[in-house]
Amino acid sequence: MAWDSSRPVPWQRLTREWLLYVGIMAVLFVVLFRTSSLIGILAGLLVSGPLYLAFGYVLAKFGYQRKTLKQLRQETPGRGSKLSADSRDDIDVSKPRSKPAPTSRTGGAPARTSAKRRR
Repeated sequence: MAWDSSRPVPWQRLTREWLLYVGIMAVLFVVLFRTSSLIGILAGLLVSGPLYLAFGYVLAKFGYQRKTLKQLRQETPGRGSKLSADSRDDIDVSKPRSKPAPTSRTGGAPARTSAKRRR
């Protein structure tokens, strides 16, 4: 898609996602690196904020918008089913399934008559 300056940027969502990331990573770094200095690590986390927001801004202006978890849940069919809702309606559950085609493993394939024994 082309750049469109009139496209909205979801600032609140971008900020919330970045704050969640910073919170999780700060706790993780404090637990893992408690014996060393954390100033550089925390400074790096704070610098990542404007970078993340700028990258999100550019992507939003190009038209990229990730789906929310709610939208993803609505799109996926029922658990364990790989068929779409339309194709599931077309299947008649009352009819028994047809037999699969015979294979050499099931003993239904023709035997090889021209096989020579190797010594």
